Amino acid sequence: MAAVDPHSFTEASQPRTKHVSLSLYLDFSTSIIHASGLFLLERPHRGPFSLDTRSLTIHGIIDPTSRASLPFTLSSPDPIKGSKLSITLSDHSSFLIIYSTSPSSSALQWLLPPQTFAKSHPFVYTQCQAIHARSVFPCQDTPAVRIRYSARLNIPSELSAVMAARHVQRRSPEKDDALDVATPSPWCAEGRVVEEFEMEQSVPPYLFAFAVGALGNREVGPRTRVYAEDVASVLDSAAAEFAGTEEMIREGERLFGPYEWERFDLLVLPPSFPYGGMENPRMVFLTPTVVKGDATGAQVVAHELAHSWTGNLITNKNNEHFWLNEGFTTYAERRIVEAVQGEQIAALNTGIGWRGLIGDVERFEDNLEFTKLKNNQEGIDPDDVYSQVPYEKGFQFLWRIERQVGRPAFDEFLKKYIATFKFQSIDTETFLDFLKANIPGIENQIDLVRWTEGTGIPPDAYEPDSTIYKQIVSLANEFINGRMAKEDEVADWHSQEWELYLENLPEPIEASQLVDLDSRYKLAESKDYEVKVAFLKRAISCGCKTYYNEVEKTLKEVGRGKYLRPLYTALVSGKEDDKVFAKTVFSEAREGYHPIAQGVVDAILSKNL
Repeated sequence: MAAVDPHSFTEASQPRTKHVSLSLYLDFSTSIIHASGLFLLERPHRGPFSLDTRSLTIHGIIDPTSRASLPFTLSSPDPIKGSKLSITLSDHSSFLIIYSTSPSSSALQWLLPPQTFAKSHPFVYTQCQAIHARSVFPCQDTPAVRIRYSARLNIPSELSAVMAARHVQRRSPEKDDALDVATPSPWCAEGRVVEEFEMEQSVPPYLFAFAVGALGNREVGPRTRVYAEDVASVLDSAAAEFAGTEEMIREGERLFGPYEWERFDLLVLPPSFPYGGMENPRMVFLTPTVVKGDATGAQVVAHELAHSWTGNLITNKNNEHFWLNEGFTTYAERRIVEAVQGEQIAALNTGIGWRGLIGDVERFEDNLEFTKLKNNQEGIDPDDVYSQVPYEKGFQFLWRIERQVGRPAFDEFLKKYIATFKFQSIDTETFLDFLKANIPGIENQIDLVRWTEGTGIPPDAYEPDSTIYKQIVSLANEFINGRMAKEDEVADWHSQEWELYLENLPEPIEASQLVDLDSRYKLAESKDYEVKVAFLKRAISCGCKTYYNEVEKTLKEVGRGKYLRPLYTALVSGKEDDKVFAKTVFSEAREGYHPIAQGVVDAILSKNL
C-alpha cells in the first residue's frame, strides 16, 4: 500500500479523518491522560484502517452505533514512527477509540509546581510538531491530512485550560462526558471541571495544542489576549512586549489577504518550552525568553503570525517539503517586520538568518541531503535534522524570485497563491507548477531545480546589503586586530545587533580578548538569551573557563532548543573535560527539558561521546 508520508503509517488508498471528538481526563498524579476519541471518516471504509500512535495504551475500539467491539492490532514500535494501529472496519465511517497516554509521551511535558513561575500549581502543555500528536491521540499524523476536532478536558478546578481552538465553555462535569473513557469513575468527582473547545477549521494534526495550569490573561488588542501563569510580573511584561500585535495582524492582512482564524491569542509558557514559538492557530505558544522588555520579542510573534497564512492556511504535504512552511513564513515575517519596525530591523533579521544558514550548511557537510529544500527523509527523524536551512534557504529562494520579478508583481503572486491553496496541503512540485504558470518564463531566469533540489547555498543567493548590517559585520571583522566596538558605536544596539556582531567575530579569538569584551559590555550577564548564548558559545570555543558557571546556569534555566543545541554542540566539540562537563550538566538538567529537547541533546551527546 502506498504511504503518503515517510513519517506516517497513513495510506493513500484509505479515507481521511474528517473530525475527531476527544474526551480527555488529565491525571496530574500519574502524568497520564485517560481518553476516548470518536473518529468520523470522509467516507465508509471496509478492511484495515491505519492510524499512527506512540506510547499509547489502546483499551478498546467500538462501533458507536451497535456498541460492538472492533478488531484491532498494534504493531511493535518503530523507533521513529511509533506503532501502527490497524482497525478492521466493515463499511464503517466512524469508530470510538478508548485509550490512555503514557508518562513518556513525546508531546507532553508535565511540570511539577517548582518547575513553573508561580511554584504553586502543576502545569502541562503539548508540543506536537513534527510527529508527536500521535502520542496524545491516535491519528493520521501527517500534514497531508487536515482535521477538525472538538475536545473536552477534565481538569482540577483550581486550574484552567487553553487550546488552539475556540473556547466553548467551562462547566461542571457530567456523566455523559466520560462515555467510554478508560477510567470514568473520577470524571464527575468533586474538585474537577470540564473545559470545552471546538476547532471548526481543518488543521494538520501537528497544530493540535493545549495547555493546563493556573493561568491568567491580559487583553492587548481586539483579537489578542496574552495568557501566562497567573503571576502579575510575567503577565504585565508579556502584555507590554506584545502590545503592537494588532498592528502586525493588520499588516499581514494587507500583504497576504484576510486573517482566517478569528483570534490571535498568545500563551507564554514556562522556560522548558523547546521552541521560540509554535504557530498553533488561535493560540500561539511562546517561550518566556522572547519577553525582553524592549518589544524586540515581537519579531518572534511576527513569525508565528505569518504562519497564519503560510503553514497553517497552506501546509507542506509532509516534512520533506518543510520549506513550504518555514521559508514562506520567514519571508512573510520579514515583510511584516519591515512594515511595522522598518527596513533596517528587517535587514538585521536577514543578516542573522544568513549567518545561521551558513552555519547549518556547514553542520550538514557530511550529509548534504539536508541542505536541500526538498529532501529525502525516509528513515530519518525530522527532529534530528531540524535546522535553519528550510527557513533561510527557503527565504532566500523567495527573495530571489522577488528580485527577479519586482516586489509589486511578487506581492500579487503571493496573494493569488494563498487564495488558491488555502486549507490545503501541497508539495514542492505543486508550488513550482503554480509559479511557472503564473510567472511565465521564470524557469529560464532562475534555476528552480538548483534552488529546490541542489545542495548548499546557490550562487545567486544574496547576503544583506544594508548600511547597519555592513557596519556591524565590519566592526566584528576588526576584532581580530584587537579593535572592539566602542561605546558610542553600540549605544543604540539591542539584541539583534549584538547577536549579529558576536556571530560574525572571526576565529580564533583569544580568551583574554573575550574577557575584555565582556568586562566592557557585560554580555555574559545579559538578560537577553540571544546575546548571552552567542557570547557563551564563543567562550566555550576558545576554552574560556571563566564563563562555565554561566553556561551551566543557562543550560539549567531554559529548555529552548535554539540555546541548547549550540551550547551542548560547542562543549562536545571541545576537550575531554568539556565533554564530561556537558554530560554532567545534562544529567542534572534533563528532567527540566521537554521530551523533544531531551531527544535533541541525547542525539548531540551520543554522536560525540
